[in-house]
Amino acid sequence: MNPTKTAFVTGGTGFLGINLIQQLVSERWEVTALHRPNSDLTHLKSFEVQLKVGSITDIDSLEKAMPKGVEAVFHVAGNTNLWTMRNATQTKDNVEGTSNMVSTALKLKARRFIHTSSIAAYGFHSETITEQTPSTAAYSKINYFRTKWLAEQEVRKGIEQGLDAVILNPSNIIGPYDYNNWSQVFTLIQNGKLPGVGSGMSSFCHVREVAKAHIAAFEKGQSGANYIFAGTDATYREMAQIIAQLLGHEKFPKTLPDFVLQLVGKLSLWRSYLTRKEPDITPEKVALFTNRCLARSEKAEKELNYKSVPLELMLEDCYHWMKKEGLLSS
Repeated sequence: MNPTKTAFVTGGTGFLGINLIQQLVSERWEVTALHRPNSDLTHLKSFEVQLKVGSITDIDSLEKAMPKGVEAVFHVAGNTNLWTMRNATQTKDNVEGTSNMVSTALKLKARRFIHTSSIAAYGFHSETITEQTPSTAAYSKINYFRTKWLAEQEVRKGIEQGLDAVILNPSNIIGPYDYNNWSQVFTLIQNGKLPGVGSGMSSFCHVREVAKAHIAAFEKGQSGANYIFAGTDATYREMAQIIAQLLGHEKFPKTLPDFVLQLVGKLSLWRSYLTRKEPDITPEKVALFTNRCLARSEKAEKELNYKSVPLELMLEDCYHWMKKEGLLSS
């Protein structure tokens, strides 16, 4: 049986990208995956995909890599940096990179553009976030929030030029193939480097359900619409407790006063100016641990058949994958 659909995927060597490609291949899509020259292709090479070297910040390489008339462009690539010294690179990746992707998709007449944004594009809110919530991210102190909002504006410019696009806003994604995101909390707790957690709470989603919903967005998402993927709410204290239990730690990370964590973040940042090394705790990470970012997914559940997963199961999946990869000590 020949593949019936074609896809071009950016960020294919990353956390969500690998899970998405795994799902696409299992559904017999013909997948072209973009990767940088120095990318680790260990996982991608286990799937039947066509690999293309390029970068979202190099529009010439994009025009060579993206198949003309491809049915689905899944723009998953994104820079999730939370350290101020890498903000310039992050802005280039998230904003200029998305602009380049939109231009290339229009030029090569891609049928549909699925843009992976983030709940961060809405900013922090005291109330529960829905697709109708006005964004405060443009004024956020966190560059990641600002750049994800700005990237959405680049997609909207493309829509005005005739691009058929859907924007997806996952909350905190957890699951296998995570090397650099919430898996960091596992290693911080294991190594005794997490001083404590703050008063914040957030919504969480499983990477496999997010990947499935990306494909559903291509098939039946409304053009120009946003879809939030959330579903399971928890405090960071609850998340840290579950992780500590999985690691076999008898002592759970403490809940520290927010001002203490904020001081730790500032001191770590100042030290990084001297060492030029990214600290384990940054002011941006502290802001996440001490703020409220809850969201609802009714729209995605109704229109894309998105499903929420208990936090315990998400963290167990991440834990077992990390153990298998040798990322956690026995």
